[in-house]
Amino acid sequence: MADFQKQTVQWFPGHMAKTRRIIQSSLNLVDGVVELVDARIPYSSSNPELEQIIKNKPRIVLLNKCDVADSNATKIWIDYYNSKNVYALPVDCRTGKGLNAFIPIVKKALAKTLEKNIAKGMSGKALRLMVVGIPNTGKSSFINRMAGNAKAKVADKAGVTRQQQWFPVGNGIELLDTPGVLWPKFDDPEVGDRLAFTGAVKDEVTDIESLSCRLLEVLSKTRPQAITERYKIDNVDGLQGWEILELIGKKRGFLVRGGEIDYERTAVMLCDEFRGGRLGKITLELP
Repeated sequence: MADFQKQTVQWFPGHMAKTRRIIQSSLNLVDGVVELVDARIPYSSSNPELEQIIKNKPRIVLLNKCDVADSNATKIWIDYYNSKNVYALPVDCRTGKGLNAFIPIVKKALAKTLEKNIAKGMSGKALRLMVVGIPNTGKSSFINRMAGNAKAKVADKAGVTRQQQWFPVGNGIELLDTPGVLWPKFDDPEVGDRLAFTGAVKDEVTDIESLSCRLLEVLSKTRPQAITERYKIDNVDGLQGWEILELIGKKRGFLVRGGEIDYERTAVMLCDEFRGGRLGKITLELP
């Protein structure tokens, strides 16, 4: 794990201070913040400093990729966020599932802002929200899906740098895309693993074979039937990750010259199938 830890951490330090500055300087332009997280790993795919950075601004959490997450676990996460006075919504930005509830939840989360605007005689004033998220949580997909053709019509606004882009999404709501990159909490090895399992960390910087072995060890403890049913294996109880990977390679006939298992091909296939939901709808962490 040590090598993986070093490689991933090196991606982010240059962005951290810059992103923090961008978010802090943009906060006075917006009424609230929309954070995208991966529904399979809401804790690991969230930015640990965001709450502190945005302070009292209303926050809406979109649990993206809910189509490949365990729906009962997603409900538990939504209850957890609600208990913290944070609005949360399960969505799939790729297909648009759940996004029809986004505008109503914005109106709910920003009810006080709407009341203030009406009291000041500015009932038509747009509600503005900043969109944030670590890489691969679906920030761009969300903005494109909500904005539709508006992306081409984005206009420069006074006091806004060219780096910042506003997208009108209808119903008097505008989204601000932040060019900065948020970072996850990499000092916890399990967080690093979960980000890699779900594809948030590029496979090029990980050892795909050892990663797939760790994934199999996690699944063999929490969802053994996902492995046994998908790969027609009798039992994985007590087996190490590499032993399960070997059984899967044999079942799939992934062999190289001499009848040896092609571990890399098996590992790539396993990670692809897990990420695509073919092992079932799986959430890797609960609040």
